[in-house]
Formats: sequence, C-alpha cells, structure tokens
Amino acid sequence: MVSAFAGWNDACQAATNVIRHLIDVYDAREVGKICCAGFYDYQTSRPMLCSTNGRRHIVWPETTLYEVAIDETHRIIVEMGPEPNYRWLEFCHRSLHIAEECDVDEVITLGSMFADCPHTRPLPLDVTEDGYETASTDGDDEYTGPIGIPTVLDQVAHDHGFDAASLWVSIPQYLGSDDCAQATLRLLHELSSRLGVELREGDLPRKAAQWTAQANLLVRCNDDLADYVRHLEIEVDTRRKAQDAERMSQVTANDIAQEAEAFLRDIDGGDGAAMGADPS
Repeated sequence: MVSAFAGWNDACQAATNVIRHLIDVYDAREVGKICCAGFYDYQTSRPMLCSTNGRRHIVWPETTLYEVAIDETHRIIVEMGPEPNYRWLEFCHRSLHIAEECDVDEVITLGSMFADCPHTRPLPLDVTEDGYETASTDGDDEYTGPIGIPTVLDQVAHDHGFDAASLWVSIPQYLGSDDCAQATLRLLHELSSRLGVELREGDLPRKAAQWTAQANLLVRCNDDLADYVRHLEIEVDTRRKAQDAERMSQVTANDIAQEAEAFLRDIDGGDGAAMGADPS
C-alpha cells in the first residue's frame, strides 16, 4: 500500500500528486474509505460545496483507498486524503485493517518537505525502512522534531508486522508552493525501483522540465537569489565530495584487508608445501 496525505506532509502537493498520477494513468477502482467522523477539524479541513450535473452537494473530507492495476501481475493499493486532525492511532489502525483485507504486506508512505536545497541538483530523497524507532540517526540524516501522519502510519505498520518504508523528497523552499512535478517524478522513480516495475511517467517529465525552466528564470531575474542558490550548490557539492571520499576510503580499506588476507593465505600455503617437500 502506498499512502500520501495532504497538508503539512505534502509540500507543493508532490506526495499526493504521485497518488493522483497513478490513479490517472492506470485502471483504478475504489476499495475503501475512512470517513470523516471524529478525525477532522472542519475549520482546518473544510467541507467543499461542489456541483455535479447541475446539482450542488457537500463533499466532506475523507480518505479513499484504490486498487491500481499496474500490469497483469502487479497490483497495488494507494491511499490518499487530508491529514487527520484527531485520533491518529485509530485512523492508522483503520487504514491497516483495510490493507489487511486487501492482502497488503508492505506499506510505503510518501512525504515532501521544504528544505535548503538548490533546484539545480537532484532533489534530496530520504528513505527510512523498518520503522523510525529502529532507524539509525547517525550523520546528517538525524532529525528530532514534529512529525506527521505518514511517520505514525509507517511506525504502526512496522509494529503490526508489515514491511514498512517512508520516502520523503525535499523541495527548494525559495520557489514557493506551486506544484513541483520534479519532486513528484523523484518519488515516482524511487517507488518504481522499490516495486520492481517501471511505472508510467505520463507527462511528468514535461512538467518537471517546465518547473526547472521557471526556476531558472526566477533565479536569473534576482541577483540575491542567484547568490543564495550558488551558496547552496557549493554546500551540496562539498558534502557530496566528502561522502564520495569516505566511500572510497572504505572501499580502499576493504581492498587492502582482502589483499592482506590473500597474501597470508599464500604464505600459509607456501609454508605447508615447503614442509611437505622431499628434502632430497
């Protein structure tokens, strides 16, 4: 099951747009709902007045689950709705109950957040597996602070025996809150890799290229912003070089250790042969 929730966890709608994209490009059918009663503050997640075929009606906030047919052998459940305001644990249990009824064995939550990252580099993607209580907090990925419903659902799913993973993409905070197709595409690619099936991209690459072009134009028209982006680029490139150097040193150390072990084995083998040789 792939879940995304609108609101605090969904900068530029990048996470929920993954779900919308899958529903649009594949055959999808509704398999469940988590209705609004008791979960929402209607002053925060307001009901909507809509018109269908000339008739107006009120649409209440709710979470909907769909079965999406990727191909003849791959079917996934997707979940989308506004982040609930109350009773998160009960909400997660209801969500996982529907997942169990649909024979789901893995839960993947999606999120997007604003960060100090340049649009001129690949958007950062953070992946957490096997729940947050068991995740490593070493290095630059350490985070302590407020969380949203995807984090809670991910942990509850893990505690209930589901394989669980959480994917979060970072979006440049200086570009505002318009839809970010580049971030949606980034999540889609990672999701495709995890599912082991190539997911249709549709018009996301075109929209992502348009987003990049608009960002470039904005930076060219603002000298202060251009300086800020260059500063971010230097930070990212420096951090990446340090990480590459660390990986190379680890590889080199492993190679040296393997060569030493092979050398010692050769010595032991040579000594054994010498000891067994005919002295005449």
